[in-house]
Amino acid sequence: MKKSEIKFTVTLDENNLPEKIDWSADDANEQSTSKAVMIALWDANENNTLRIDLWTKDFLADEMKQFYHQCLLSMADTFERATSETEAAKEMRSFAQHFGEKMDLIKKKE
Repeated sequence: MKKSEIKFTVTLDENNLPEKIDWSADDANEQSTSKAVMIALWDANENNTLRIDLWTKDFLADEMKQFYHQCLLSMADTFERATSETEAAKEMRSFAQHFGEKMDLIKKKE
């Protein structure tokens, strides 16, 4: 059985606030630095989602807004691929559109 590892290394300041988030993936042969990461894990024993949300102290609020907007769109795409629930995914994209408009990330649809 093949295994692959994704590794996150978080550098903290003296107050334990993230300063830097490095990640690497075996299969991607890639290493990179990021300002934010959101990880959601499904706990089958508890039937519940576990989350890890980290962002560096230099991650700007405008970047966070854009990050969330893109995550919402990505979640809609993943949900549709995994479930074939086209209408529900469409509703999620509609909310992402509304969110993007409210955050002044995208223009209002006419």
